[in-house]
Amino acid sequence: MLPGRKIVFTNGSAKHAENVMARLGVSHRFDAIFDIVAADYFPKPEPFIYDLLVRRHWIDPKRAVMVEDLAKNLLPAHEMGMATVLVRHAAEWAQDGADAAHVHHATDDLVAWLGEITAD
Repeated sequence: MLPGRKIVFTNGSAKHAENVMARLGVSHRFDAIFDIVAADYFPKPEPFIYDLLVRRHWIDPKRAVMVEDLAKNLLPAHEMGMATVLVRHAAEWAQDGADAAHVHHATDDLVAWLGEITAD
């Protein structure tokens, strides 16, 4: 199991995140949800929303990892000192910035990638 707290940071609602996590059977793996309501209805990648997330959940950016499927949403996390992981997918609209310097790691299979980096 991946150590540390896990927080869903979504531009959607907490209810939607809860429904998706329940459907995937992973609800028990997450500690909190920071949704569009918690973000005062400002979406990612607004940098001040990342600051709010960090303050509200007592996150040390230097010890945190942001996993995201849009490269542009990783830039504020990178600028705060977080490690970043892009989960690639085939949609053309999601390709912009995939090879940018603020994308530290990229994967097509997050579960396999996490297994590799946490294997002893």
